Amino acid sequence: MDLDTARSRISEVDRRLVELLNERARMSLNVGAAKRRTLKEQGDDTDPEVYVPGQEKRVFEKVRNLNQGPLSGESVCAIYREIMSASISLQSEVSVGYLGPPGTFSHQAAMQRFGDSLAYVPYAKIEDVIVAAAKEEVTYGLVPIENSTFGAVVQTLDAFVAQPSVKIRAEVYLPVTQSLLSRYQLSAIRKVYSHPQAFGQSRTWLDQHLPHAARVEVSSTAKAAELAAAENYAAAVSSEVCANLYHLDVVAKDITTAGDNTTRFFVLGQSSDTPTGDDKTLLMFTVDHREPGALCGALNVFAKHKINQTAINSRPSRQRQWHYMFFIEIQGHELDANVASALEEIKAYCLDLVVLGSYPHQYY
Repeated sequence: MDLDTARSRISEVDRRLVELLNERARMSLNVGAAKRRTLKEQGDDTDPEVYVPGQEKRVFEKVRNLNQGPLSGESVCAIYREIMSASISLQSEVSVGYLGPPGTFSHQAAMQRFGDSLAYVPYAKIEDVIVAAAKEEVTYGLVPIENSTFGAVVQTLDAFVAQPSVKIRAEVYLPVTQSLLSRYQLSAIRKVYSHPQAFGQSRTWLDQHLPHAARVEVSSTAKAAELAAAENYAAAVSSEVCANLYHLDVVAKDITTAGDNTTRFFVLGQSSDTPTGDDKTLLMFTVDHREPGALCGALNVFAKHKINQTAINSRPSRQRQWHYMFFIEIQGHELDANVASALEEIKAYCLDLVVLGSYPHQYY
């Protein structure tokens, strides 16, 4: 095929693609209208959920299976991410809150999940994002929950204790690569800014290469880059995205201790999605610490109902000294029969029990 013919064929494909994209968008609007009619018939005047992670997961799995190349599955899913983002924006004005300023890993994870067509609202603290989602100041919030190298994000767990009404709708995984950013050479750096999680992920490198530099914890890696850009002899542990945003040089790339460093995030809203058959659920509860074996009894309920526990964390309950709130992640949806039975039975061991949400298990 000669060049002119190839370009002509591409132009025709582009014309058909635009027609099909708009046809798909119209069908998406029809779906939204059908949802609203159904809710109205049920006497519910609330707006329907426009972000449905279970359906999203099914779409991505379908297009991966349909794809025969030469585009990779990741490339096809990236294209569909923007198609779905544009469709969501047509149905409703959607805003997503995240830990700012722009350029944080939370911002990158939100963009990865929701695409370019929605409005993004930065907040100074993780708890501010959760409060905004709980009070519906934003449609959805996105917060980090744990890192594969440094563990749980305690600010998020503590905020759940204070705002138990918010619901988890989805989980998002983001590979995280930390870099050292500065306007100065390594030998001139006297102070390093970053988030506690980022310091934990890069501690070994910093101990070896900047053992005498002061380490100052701040609210986010992007805030660290912002401060490093404005201060002499300062640096930030942050992402390369922030190097471009804040006009810093990349002094050292990939200073994370673990090569497969990944952070998991939660998408928060007013409700959880319906069961998909492959879900997880996060519970928050306290037990009577004066009762011997109370925690053991609660955990044994899951074993009895053949429910696997995938994570367990604890934080001070703020009710009284040395009293703790436990966070248990289990496999299954709160509406699954075995999970529902377990949740009813576990109440005998718990002083407080909150289902923070059920969400599809993500593999990508």
